[in-house]
Amino acid sequence: MKPELVVQHLVDWLQAKVKEAGASGLVLGVSGGVDSAVAAVLAKKAFPDDCMALLLPCESVIDDRMDSQTLVEKFSIRYRIIDLDNPYRLLSTQFESYLKFDGAKGKLLRGNIKSRLRMMALYYSASARNYLVLGTSNKSEISVGYATKYGDGGVDIQVLGDLLKREVFELARYLEIPQAIIDKPPSGGLWCGQTDEAELGFTYEELDNYLSTGEAEPELLKMIQSRINNSEHKRTMPPLAIIPEDLRF
Repeated sequence: MKPELVVQHLVDWLQAKVKEAGASGLVLGVSGGVDSAVAAVLAKKAFPDDCMALLLPCESVIDDRMDSQTLVEKFSIRYRIIDLDNPYRLLSTQFESYLKFDGAKGKLLRGNIKSRLRMMALYYSASARNYLVLGTSNKSEISVGYATKYGDGGVDIQVLGDLLKREVFELARYLEIPQAIIDKPPSGGLWCGQTDEAELGFTYEELDNYLSTGEAEPELLKMIQSRINNSEHKRTMPPLAIIPEDLRF
């Protein structure tokens, strides 16, 4: 990959998409992870005066918040902190008053509340400013549906959507993203101790190798294909029930 040319291509693409939409700029959530860090710097390059980063802690670990602030301050990106702890606790308590699950399923349900609250905050900010919501998912995540539907998957445009995870890291090094962000294990930050790779059941290196070559060991291939197949609904618009013409007349 030619990082300098890729960065310029993505900056040009962002400017074109915002113009096509009749919008004025971009807003995105910055989590303290490498994907949102790279997306934020690209957004800043595309719209120096019309880029807004939202830091959206929701029972988050302090290191993520500190890394997020380090990133936005290093690159002089405008930002706001919106603490979602109270809305999350109110909603999760209300929801669980009539239906509650413990264990892995309970963690996932509560984690998805966090992700969808962040989406709401981003769209509130975007609508108020006539901005587009910029997604931070990469090709590897999108391919296996590793996102919350109508949460972090609910965005207007995806600037990293054709970049494998390893390519995002390559851009991060080129853009001089803080090393602490590059080095931390990828995580959605939806519950304490969560990591992407532990939840997926395979590493990004294994997934990227499959996506770039089409080859994988049988057991790994089975896991990846299962995730791809089961998450197809996240990559397409909801199906419409089409009324046959003979039922209309």
